[in-house]
Amino acid sequence: MNRRAGVLALATVTFASLPAAAQTPDSFPPHAPSPTTLGPVRFPPFTESTLPNGMTLLVVENHSQPMLSVSLSFKAGSTRDPAGKEGVAELTAQILTKGSAKHTGDQISALIEGVGGGLSASAGADFFTISENVLSDHADVALGLLGEVSRTPALAANELEIARTQALSSLQLELSQPASIAARFFRQTIYGKNPYGRDATEASYKAITRLDVTAFAKKYLVPSGALLVMAGDVTPAQAKAWATKVFGTWRGVPPPAPAPVAAASPKTEILLINRPGSVQANIIMGNTTYGPLDSSYYATRVAMQVLGGGADARLFLILREAKGWTYGAYAGLSRYRGLGFWQATFEGRTAVADSALAEMLHQVDLLRTEAIPANELAAAKGFLVGSFPLTIETSDQVAGAVGNAKLLGLGNNYVQTYRERLNAITATQAEAAAAKALHRDHLTIVVVGDAQALYDKLKGLAPVKLMDVDGHVMAASDLNPTAAVLTIDPSQIVAHRDSFVVFVQGRALGTQVSEVRRAADSLVYEETLNFGPLGTQHTVVQMDPASYRMRQVDQTGKVNGQDALIHLVYAGGRVKGSASQPQASGTARAITVDTAASPDAHDDNALATLVPALPLAAGKTFAFGVFAAGDPAERVWTAKVIPPDTVTVPAGKFTAYRVELRGGESGLDYFITTTGPRRLVRIDVVGQPLSIQLAK
Repeated sequence: MNRRAGVLALATVTFASLPAAAQTPDSFPPHAPSPTTLGPVRFPPFTESTLPNGMTLLVVENHSQPMLSVSLSFKAGSTRDPAGKEGVAELTAQILTKGSAKHTGDQISALIEGVGGGLSASAGADFFTISENVLSDHADVALGLLGEVSRTPALAANELEIARTQALSSLQLELSQPASIAARFFRQTIYGKNPYGRDATEASYKAITRLDVTAFAKKYLVPSGALLVMAGDVTPAQAKAWATKVFGTWRGVPPPAPAPVAAASPKTEILLINRPGSVQANIIMGNTTYGPLDSSYYATRVAMQVLGGGADARLFLILREAKGWTYGAYAGLSRYRGLGFWQATFEGRTAVADSALAEMLHQVDLLRTEAIPANELAAAKGFLVGSFPLTIETSDQVAGAVGNAKLLGLGNNYVQTYRERLNAITATQAEAAAAKALHRDHLTIVVVGDAQALYDKLKGLAPVKLMDVDGHVMAASDLNPTAAVLTIDPSQIVAHRDSFVVFVQGRALGTQVSEVRRAADSLVYEETLNFGPLGTQHTVVQMDPASYRMRQVDQTGKVNGQDALIHLVYAGGRVKGSASQPQASGTARAITVDTAASPDAHDDNALATLVPALPLAAGKTFAFGVFAAGDPAERVWTAKVIPPDTVTVPAGKFTAYRVELRGGESGLDYFITTTGPRRLVRIDVVGQPLSIQLAK
């Protein structure tokens, strides 16, 4: 069962790099070219005006191409989500352009695409933005649609359900990535009760109603304080005429901004998130900094570039080039309308994670206490100054740069003077800024990985707090659970045949048929899995009908053209046989199995039969030995029973426990009915958009 999570990886397409042009060493110049004099940014002038309804209009005139980029931004992002309903701003943005009082979503798409344009909405932490790009000859059509979706959005219930399904699927995928898990815990820890530390969850997405979405739009998507930016082939007079026509009669004032909430300022400690079996570890360290107008921003930006801004920065050169511990390690500075933060990241082998963290802390200390050498300072400033013009080449880039500066309150000359201010930073200023921004005694460090392998090593660097990926506090003793013999209730295992639908990212991809048969001398579980375009898989598990001990497992099938085969025999305290496991590389991995296993070790393919027969009760946890052919060794798995809830699947609604199975390569959530004989009605692969749901 656990191997199903790997099927998704097999659909990944690998692209080969094109060969670089051949070049001999003699063709390189003997010395690097001298830096040229810093030239002025060729940034088109812009005008600013305010409409009677309080909307600010910025016009950036550039007639070099017949294109117009438009953005309408409101000071309302995810930080305005109601508590417990995180995700409202995101879902509102997803459906805002899917219909208005005048046009359906399909009609809006046809109209904007018919004039060579695009219309979308997005919600960040601070701002909600509707964006358009269109040929300037059709600006009237585009702006008319912008007015419709901002003033009279349909926010239809069916579109909300589609957006919710997509968001939940994306969340599953996000939570399968250790880097994303680390980022979530990092934000929650550094911000505490501050809204910047909140993230949408499965529960918060499901709690959002259409009333929540319409209330958010009515409250925050109003003209007073909004910013309308038009950049490209347009004159100020044209822009004002269009803005007046579309938005002139619109009225509305947003509620006052809530009082600032102080961020957390924890003492330096390591938050270790247990991801059992993970062969790599992810590290994020950092802390909150300051608001967008702080005068030390430019010096801190240079210091962070030195620390981890790219392939020539300290973390990359030391942790990758010198040590070979990672493919990349980086650092950056994030700017919010409220309180920003800095962070440094690492991903590498579990065995070197503690050494990598020690080196990262050492580099933070050096940046705070020693002046940056002239060559590093020049390289950092050279990159930042030289790459900036590439960020304002197109009309939409110009609109974004000007709009962001205005929304953050950075002043009308911010973009024009950005390079000069960076270029003026000295080594002393960068050191002082690093000492101010990098809080060595209040540093949050999040490590996601196999806590069993990491806990003792990390204790020598800082105090360690241990949690599981769901945020539950763990004790060190929890890292070494002892397998016990499972108590199986025979009355829960009855002959039956169930049909399931396989969903990937919320869409039906295939089917599964499972059957349990009892005979005088055996208990058989048989499963036929059809992954649609990905392949098929047929599994037969034979168990002793009295002791439920394993006897034999046979599996045949093909996934993406690769053999998916298992033949295992359990006898005499050993497991013997072979397996062929499909790989994302395109070549199946051949596995020879001949290893010891306890008499009560259960094959992972048998769990669908046995777990529903456990003495389930809310809050109970079971630990037992499991053998999987893809990882040919007996591991201790745990099954934690979550209180019952209503589960809706194609077969109907059921009251079911959620049983969290952990210990394999991918965690599984079983949804099992509370009434007997119990039925397994849904299987979710944790962190993957894969769900197998009962159809009949």
